[in-house]
Amino acid sequence: MLPPLGIQSWCFREFKKPEQVIPMLRECGVDRIELCGVHINPADPAMEHVLKAYNDAGITVSSFGVHGFGADEAAARKVFEFACKADFPTISADLQPGGLDVVEKLCAEYGKKIAIHNHGRHHRLGPVWALEDLFAQSSPNVGLCLDTAWMLDSGSNPVDVAKKFKDRLCGLHVKDFVFDRAGRPEDVVVGEGNLDLNGLVAFLTEMAFAGYVTLEYEGDASNPVPALKQCVAAIGKAVAKA
Repeated sequence: MLPPLGIQSWCFREFKKPEQVIPMLRECGVDRIELCGVHINPADPAMEHVLKAYNDAGITVSSFGVHGFGADEAAARKVFEFACKADFPTISADLQPGGLDVVEKLCAEYGKKIAIHNHGRHHRLGPVWALEDLFAQSSPNVGLCLDTAWMLDSGSNPVDVAKKFKDRLCGLHVKDFVFDRAGRPEDVVVGEGNLDLNGLVAFLTEMAFAGYVTLEYEGDASNPVPALKQCVAAIGKAVAKA
């Protein structure tokens, strides 16, 4: 079995308020959400009201991000304090220059982890070799949020990457792409593009993966629920086969 499935709030980016997002989550059949900056600001005291709205509705906040960490420790600390208030163990992250030392310090201080989100062939932490270099110079508090579609964009099989970095695998953005002749990506329902969804779920089940699993589909921003429901169903079928 996989951990409970959540949805990345970026999928609902045209709907800013919890009272808009919560019914859509329920229609999709999930009760977890990975919040992004569109829906909550960790540095704003009003974030407590947002958290309360989700908690009161029985929605678990599974992570936050993708958040870029740089050399500003005070700003980064706000995000770690938010993670403590929201009670999730891992922050989906990008690292900017000077960010590694800051997050290493704060991970140790707050008992949290960060999970690097790979963002494709043009992202400095997108390719496998860049992640290898980062993990070679960091503690296990710095892990991986494997975005399956963007790993496809980098030219690597996400299942192979999950296996390679299984000891650093903290979270997943389950997402699927097809590519046109120019290599431009397009979101599709998971399992209908280049992602080996069955193989991914089988491996995660085999390794008893215990991190967060976040569905992400960026298409149809004004009406995301129909495709998201198809994605949830596809993942459910893959879990049943595993």
